[in-house]
Amino acid sequence: MRPLIHLLLGCALLVAPAAHAVTQAPEVKEGDFIVRDFRFGSGERLPELRMHYRALGVPRKDAQGRVDNAVMILHGTGGSGAQFLQPQFADELFGPGQPLDTSRHYIILPDNIGHGGSSKPSDGLRMRFPKYDYDDMVEAQRRLLAEGLGVERLRLMFGTSMGCMHIFVWAQKHPQAARAFMPMACQPAQIAGRNRLWRKAAMDALRADPAWQQGDYAQPPLQGMRTASSLTLLAGAAPWYMQAQYPDRDSVDRYFEERIAQDLARRDANDFLYQLDASRNYDPSSGLAKIVAPMTWINSADDFINPPELGLAERALPQLRTTRYVLIPQSPETRGHGTHTWAKFWKQELVDLLRRSE
Repeated sequence: MRPLIHLLLGCALLVAPAAHAVTQAPEVKEGDFIVRDFRFGSGERLPELRMHYRALGVPRKDAQGRVDNAVMILHGTGGSGAQFLQPQFADELFGPGQPLDTSRHYIILPDNIGHGGSSKPSDGLRMRFPKYDYDDMVEAQRRLLAEGLGVERLRLMFGTSMGCMHIFVWAQKHPQAARAFMPMACQPAQIAGRNRLWRKAAMDALRADPAWQQGDYAQPPLQGMRTASSLTLLAGAAPWYMQAQYPDRDSVDRYFEERIAQDLARRDANDFLYQLDASRNYDPSSGLAKIVAPMTWINSADDFINPPELGLAERALPQLRTTRYVLIPQSPETRGHGTHTWAKFWKQELVDLLRRSE
């Protein structure tokens, strides 16, 4: 089967209206699974690795006793599973009659290593925490599913940004892990060029702050954190949307200060450094032909982090025989890299993938 390349021409043409309005938010259950004696690719180990997760809906088993309705959704760098409970995502997907209706699907939202409620440097080990990478994060997700939740195969694996990259790792290492994959906002290639540049600049800013003290700081290294946070904010910004929403200097300045203040209040410098560094050896480009399940891969034309003009997608697609590639064109409404969590732009593509993988 040849790869499919598609330019999404407008969400109004492709996205059918929801069958029902969401009248009540689905119940969210939270839990922790402890992975015993977790060994990292670096050779380091933790006797107990905590994987925090949220779940919506209930698992349903087939005639063979296997869970057949599980959907795992993977977050991006610095995020957590909670981000998928925001209205622009959850209200479009999880309600009655919607594509991932929680009366029919068992939705799993893990916090990955180093993030949210899962084990991370700020728990106490600081820079002595094992130097995890994407392979370690995928293995922890696998063990959460298999050992913690009793899920052998997913109905769908969906991921944004870092979660998108995790899918390309998953789909090669465990080709039968899901009946369908939907990665959004990434490239299946080594992080290099400008993408590596802003990440390295952010990491160097954290390390260069005199208050950082090799990770054993008494007070947060705010100078380094402010620089790293500013770079992250810039990398995620959408030019057309920003110009439309903040058309003068004062409105941009207010937006910047508000966002940076919010960001600094929720971040830990060591966690931030580890999160950025985890992508250091990501490069699935040589094994793309191993991906055999139906996949819809979506990027955005106004994504600073994954600019389409590099042609990386076009070079990868000949190996992706079961993949439909969609590039969402920029508009005053798209959100650059963050378009991945605004379901109205790609909801119909999800519906089509679920149908294609039945």
